[in-house]
Amino acid sequence: MAPSANRALLKLSTFMVFTQSAIVFTGALVRITGSGLGCSTWPECTPGSYTPTSDQPEAPLHAWIEFGNRLLTFVLLINALALMFTILRSGKRELRRLGALQILGILAQGVLGGVTVLTALNPATVAAHFLLSIVLIAGALSLRQRAHGKSPIEITLIPLVSKLIWLHLLLTSLVIFAGTIVTGSGPHAGDSAAERFNLDSRTMAWIHADLVIALLGVSIALLIAIRLGLSGVARQVLSGRIQIFLIIALAQGGIGYIQYFTKLPEALVAAHIIGSIAVWLSAWNLFISSNLGANLIARKGL
Repeated sequence: MAPSANRALLKLSTFMVFTQSAIVFTGALVRITGSGLGCSTWPECTPGSYTPTSDQPEAPLHAWIEFGNRLLTFVLLINALALMFTILRSGKRELRRLGALQILGILAQGVLGGVTVLTALNPATVAAHFLLSIVLIAGALSLRQRAHGKSPIEITLIPLVSKLIWLHLLLTSLVIFAGTIVTGSGPHAGDSAAERFNLDSRTMAWIHADLVIALLGVSIALLIAIRLGLSGVARQVLSGRIQIFLIIALAQGGIGYIQYFTKLPEALVAAHIIGSIAVWLSAWNLFISSNLGANLIARKGL
């Protein structure tokens, strides 16, 4: 592989992780600022125009915030296409599927974003929009780590550590899913007239918090199991990964409790979104470092 292609692959794969994470944050800003219907239709922004107009009924600021978030989708798509071209040029066949999934996922995300607008920010479609981004972030990180030679790693795990890592990933996923239900039941819907889940937001927040506590408990158990049951590279790599996760998760939990007791101020909600991205990135990095997912795919012949 030419040095220029290798440098481009490393940069574009890293930028893919950044942009996939960034659009989650900008999407949250759309919701927090009440700009979810700043563009009232899709694929146009307002009937007869793909860009905001001075005479549309929506407030100009809301229209441009929503339109700006839509434009970021094109940045992601250009990034993904350039990344795929670089992967093909590099000859790294093992990255092709991950590269193609980024392109397909971004296109699907664009359509799902349109459905979200056309359903007037139904909380189910808003949640699906976020969860698809979580999947795409995982795919982007997997691609990036493989491109940088940081995954897969030749390590051997004991059964207890393997089971705890799978449980850790499951609980992290449940925490993120529960977070979307809390969001869909509370304020900051993206528009004052948007529908909400017919659920008690306080009860949903408590369930979300209980899952976080369970996740922290499993994380501590996993750290102990790694320290006592593994050695060498496996102990060094996985111990570092789970410690990073614990630091991020504890900070995120602190933000969550503060925002709950301060009635969800916008700045803390935005910080909590950043924290959720960081939690997921660290959890997924731990999982792919364990090789459990790669080994499962290999056994299934996928």
